[in-house]
Amino acid sequence: MSSSASRGGERMVQQDYIARIRYSNALPPPPNPPKLLEIPNTGLASGQYTTPGYASRLARDQPLNIEADAELGMPLDLVGMPGIFDGDESSIQAPLQLPVPHPHDRALLRPLSTLGKPKFSDTGVSFLRRTEYISSYTSKSRFESTTSRSLIDNTGSKKKRPVVDFDKESPENIKKQVEESFAIAARNLKNKNIARHPTKRNVHVVDAYPLLPDVDAFPDAGGYVTVKFLTNPVPPSTTYDVRVENSMLVPIDPPEEEQAAKQAAQEAHNADPEHNPPPENTLEYELFMPETVDAALNYKRKFDILDNDHQEEDLYTDKQGNGEGCFRFKRVRAYESATSAGTYEEKYDDEVIIALHDGKDGRLQKGAYYYPIVQRISIRPQRQKNIDKRMGRMQSQQEEVTDYMDMRIEDPDAEVIATRTVFRDYPYGESEKLEAEKLEAERLADAASPTED
Repeated sequence: MSSSASRGGERMVQQDYIARIRYSNALPPPPNPPKLLEIPNTGLASGQYTTPGYASRLARDQPLNIEADAELGMPLDLVGMPGIFDGDESSIQAPLQLPVPHPHDRALLRPLSTLGKPKFSDTGVSFLRRTEYISSYTSKSRFESTTSRSLIDNTGSKKKRPVVDFDKESPENIKKQVEESFAIAARNLKNKNIARHPTKRNVHVVDAYPLLPDVDAFPDAGGYVTVKFLTNPVPPSTTYDVRVENSMLVPIDPPEEEQAAKQAAQEAHNADPEHNPPPENTLEYELFMPETVDAALNYKRKFDILDNDHQEEDLYTDKQGNGEGCFRFKRVRAYESATSAGTYEEKYDDEVIIALHDGKDGRLQKGAYYYPIVQRISIRPQRQKNIDKRMGRMQSQQEEVTDYMDMRIEDPDAEVIATRTVFRDYPYGESEKLEAEKLEAERLADAASPTED
């Protein structure tokens, strides 16, 4: 800061000293030395140096100095691959279990979005100002208007709303919000014209269904399992094969040797998780499928309680040794699980099955009924087990393979019905029932205990 002395009775004027500082931003030298090219001298008078095609012609004329062998760097000789002629293709396939990267190499696995210069926020910087006409940033500490604030506050009869002091997570507020949602849904059902889509304005309500649980359709497992085939289990065709949705997927118990190997791998992983990967918890299945489409359709009718003839014996397509009717399923092949997700505690969290009922059958009222999904499995043809046997990691045992399976449909017994009935009152099964009974016993004990004066 500098100030000028008072001259001739003039008042003192304070002047700010402004210094303009420039920083050097020189480019670094190129990483490779320059390459000298033999360019024919056409002279500056021709004007070819300033045309865009001049540099393109030079790039085309310069040959690429790449030395490649006859196989272009990728050998196709399979003689050196171990076990390739014995049917073992593990040497040319990627490993199913990825190796653990070294801590020094983890920085190389960072995603591209995290690379580059770090972005710093300009919040709280007083001497910087964002460009307002290209930014959606709005300062909270400064009023961005050319009209005075007092004139705007005095315009109209604006009434300030009272500040409501409540906790959003309190039970009272949650109960209030739930009751308001039911009231809004009742008004929308009574007059569908007032219902509006949250994002699309050109759609209107055609029909509405209440969302209800179908408690009578709970299986003894408390939910359903969705299975996704990673490969087509039937030959390719232009029509849908109904036998796929009416097939049976039978789980296979692993042998004792495989269970012991998995247990040893799990113990090694628990002892040293950095160097020992966890074992693969794959499940094995056998797929059985009806041989004809008619057998698949009759098999589906046996489970349809709305079909008046679902109890008829004529629906069975084959006969057992004792003369009783049955459905015969043929073994297709063995499968193993690729991915598996879902637990009993999360069966209502991620996905549910919804079925619309019009209420004309008399069993259920009109509504959209939801069914929980306990587990979601993706299966693929069994491959790893066969590779392990060929590589000698697992002893090849003589396994008994079932070619055909006969099935009869029977009503559930009392034990299955009792297990299914638990889910009517307790959606999460026996554990929730025991917890509720424990809380009820504690409440009765507290009520029966004498109170002290």
